[in-house]
Amino acid sequence: MKTLLTTLFACALAITASAQSGKYVSYLFTYFTGNAPEQEQICYALSDDGYKYTLLNQGLPVIKSDSIAVTQCVRDPHILRGEDGKTFYMVVTDMKSSLGWASNRGLVLMKSTDLINWQHSAINFPTKYPKTWKNVTRVWAPETIYDHKAGKYMVFFSLLTNDGKCQYDKIFYQYANKDFTDLEGEPTLLFDDGRAAIDGDIVFNEADQLFHLFYKSEAGGGIYQAVAKQLTAEPGKPLCSQWTKWPDRVEVCNKAVEGVGVCKSLDGNSWVVMYDCYGAGHYQFCKSADLKKFEWVADTKTVGKFTPRHGTIMPITQEEKDRLLKEWGDGRNPILPDFHADPEVLHAKKDGRFYIYSTTDGTPGWGGHDFSVFSSDNLIDWKDCGKMLDVKGDQVKWAVGNAWAPCIIEKKVGKDYKYYFYFSAHNPQSNRKEIGCAISDSPTGPFVDCGHPIITDADRPADARGGQAIDVDVFQDPKTGKCYLYWGNGFMAGAELNDDMLSIKPETKVNLTPKGGTLRDYAFREGAYVFYRKGTYYFLWSVDDTGADNYHVAYGTSKSPLGPITVAENPVILQQQPSEKIYGTAHNSVLQLNGKDEWYIVYHRINPNYRERQLSPGTHRQVCIDKMTFDKKGNIIPVIPTQNGPKPLVVKGKK
Repeated sequence: MKTLLTTLFACALAITASAQSGKYVSYLFTYFTGNAPEQEQICYALSDDGYKYTLLNQGLPVIKSDSIAVTQCVRDPHILRGEDGKTFYMVVTDMKSSLGWASNRGLVLMKSTDLINWQHSAINFPTKYPKTWKNVTRVWAPETIYDHKAGKYMVFFSLLTNDGKCQYDKIFYQYANKDFTDLEGEPTLLFDDGRAAIDGDIVFNEADQLFHLFYKSEAGGGIYQAVAKQLTAEPGKPLCSQWTKWPDRVEVCNKAVEGVGVCKSLDGNSWVVMYDCYGAGHYQFCKSADLKKFEWVADTKTVGKFTPRHGTIMPITQEEKDRLLKEWGDGRNPILPDFHADPEVLHAKKDGRFYIYSTTDGTPGWGGHDFSVFSSDNLIDWKDCGKMLDVKGDQVKWAVGNAWAPCIIEKKVGKDYKYYFYFSAHNPQSNRKEIGCAISDSPTGPFVDCGHPIITDADRPADARGGQAIDVDVFQDPKTGKCYLYWGNGFMAGAELNDDMLSIKPETKVNLTPKGGTLRDYAFREGAYVFYRKGTYYFLWSVDDTGADNYHVAYGTSKSPLGPITVAENPVILQQQPSEKIYGTAHNSVLQLNGKDEWYIVYHRINPNYRERQLSPGTHRQVCIDKMTFDKKGNIIPVIPTQNGPKPLVVKGKK
């Protein structure tokens, strides 16, 4: 009977290997990105060779931890294709590291048939095993493998307790139930290294007919390997006695490493071996022909901006790849990484490059306190040029936070240029949002604050009603050279700037708020933006709440930079496209390319994973760009927001 089972097992593995060869076209990498709660989320990336990866969803989470985990944070995702070839299993550590490294009490089981929608079950060990495992202090790095002998999916993980039951990390296992919603029985010892062992990964190698267990030895400080002919010990034999440890370390570097993952190559002829060089801040990828010798291939620091932590990869088909790309896009929108909003675009005459300044998003209560600047030469590929102003520290002494909705102007001063950067921030003395200005000789800074707010509530027009002094815009009239400032939430105020660019002319102050309208069309909310084209001044503004799917852009025109504004006959020019999962498209700036009649609109939209109100969609926004065109009468043709954005500009013969 034993021989028959072994033969059937080998045949099943051979069939799987044969099916894999030529069937799979890419690898799906599941990982998390760091130790902050917002980084302890599941992310996806794709690779066609197993070494160079392209981020999905701009590197943002594809599964929200707060919807699946007890701690609302997860780490160490392991993904596995099921035996039927079309069901997927993922297990993750249920842990918020900010609570301490011995603070997690369980794991999460997940199951999917499309890699997009996942059922989930959180397993809390003290609750599930109140008598035997109530003192567990960590359940680390779970993984799954199908045990053909048992006919079940084995989930294995390292355990540690504070009651002496398990004095150092050992690898235990349990079987999942049929629905992959719970664990059967109690944890059983799978492997004991004689010293702390974590981050186990098991693969079966057809060439030597052995199971290979890769793990990190906490005492040895590296990745080691043990092999066995079967996953579990024979009845009557000591637990984990089947494993034979190899003395050689796996990693090919002299760095602190963990989180090893091993996967068969797409052609079935070799192995991809990867691990987290957590101290150095990057991943390392190796290849092996026999799981005995390992050859370095790439570090993530050499293959682009990609900072994964402890994850695993799995081969996928073309159909599965296309499904993932359709859901989380291989397009160029959004154009900035992470969460940003209220983008201000500048085409600098000083160096010919494009710059974007934005609200730093992703913090509760719109609590970001610094501004970043990004640069590009083709409008698609943007380089992070760093933090250029922080309103919480010594740079801006009158403000403490809420760095919002900036704008900038490049002004010729003598033979060179100066850059006036306007922004709103919270002034603790007035307990209101007010507008300041910082100045630099370079579009990337350093910027020096003028030392005081230049627009306060006292500067609003007498008849203006509504919110605070935020959402500032600056505009230079090409006809006269005069500069103007616009601001307001609930009202749109405008005034001419003095020559110092740091104060307004009170006598020019005017209430420009468009009259009437509804949330369906043009009722003014915030985010005024002004530009000039062919004798007409265009005024754009945002309608509805920034966290609403309906947040959109309307416009009107004027013959003067200070109005009055005539609302356009068809005022809505940018709005959501639910069929494309595009929502909350508003708060924009506009770019004219090199004085030509070629225009782009830069705006933010809500990340679709955060649409639910309890997830704060208004603080999870992303910056996008699309072309903007006009009809023969000068009306703005409504912009259809896209996932792809425009084609990259051709620069010096390159795209």
